[in-house]
Amino acid sequence: MKVSTNYTITAIDGIQVGHATNISAKTGCTVILCPEGTTAGVDVRGAAPGTRETDAIRPGRLIQEVHGILLTGGSAFGLDATSGVVQYLEQREIGFKAGDVRVPIVPTAVIFDLHVGDGKIRPNKDMGYEACINADNTQVLMGSIGAGTGATVGKAPGIEPSPGGIGSGCIRLENGLIVAALTVVNSLGNVVDPKSGEIISGGKDKGVYVDITERLLDADIVPGTNTTIGVVATNAKLTVAEATRVAEMAHDGMARAIYPSHTMFDGDTLFTLATGKHEQSSVNTIGILGAEAVAKSIVNAVMASTPS
Repeated sequence: MKVSTNYTITAIDGIQVGHATNISAKTGCTVILCPEGTTAGVDVRGAAPGTRETDAIRPGRLIQEVHGILLTGGSAFGLDATSGVVQYLEQREIGFKAGDVRVPIVPTAVIFDLHVGDGKIRPNKDMGYEACINADNTQVLMGSIGAGTGATVGKAPGIEPSPGGIGSGCIRLENGLIVAALTVVNSLGNVVDPKSGEIISGGKDKGVYVDITERLLDADIVPGTNTTIGVVATNAKLTVAEATRVAEMAHDGMARAIYPSHTMFDGDTLFTLATGKHEQSSVNTIGILGAEAVAKSIVNAVMASTPS
């Protein structure tokens, strides 16, 4: 039996990822398309989020399935890119059936990258559509691409941030269960080695990494300029409530790899996608592996990023 060498989120059957990138403006978006019957959950931990349709996928709502997730730059302006994804899916008659109409459900989260490149150019409808055209099931390209193009990490007054980016990580069990993550890292905090706590990427003062927490004391931070957003996906069966719990648990991975995280100046948001192709449905197992996959994806994002 051939062993897959894909250790990104597209290792899950039916998951496709596509990037759209504006290199000169240093912004972009990344779409995650999912197969029919995929359930979703979401958990927002940061205090400065920018999102769309997160309420629609909470437990107790009418919506039980989603058709894609969009991660995008451009802050609130970048939410416009979701319209391109919706158009792409509608053209293929994919969406929530409401009479004769199909309404694609595409929850979205944004990062703030307006201060990095050309802040007047943001992901729009055309770019969202382009990301869908580019979507496939090959190993995900990581680093300064798509929604991670203008991402930076380690921000405080008087220090120089390092490039952030987009990364993915995947964990496979022998029983066929797969749990993976795709994360856009644009954090206030530094990215650290989850095991040693050593800084891998972050804010520098005269070329030396600094402890962001020390610089935050009484610091005049510009609010809303940070956010880490992402998706935890699995081939397991999960209800909406269970998928929501997995998103909550997976935030532990963010806290392990970004220090500090979930601050008043971050909009940290994680979605869960569950395709239901595998019988394993242990929320504990999936949540624990989800946290590990998120931590891996964050490290992979900054390791693959290019200098801004």
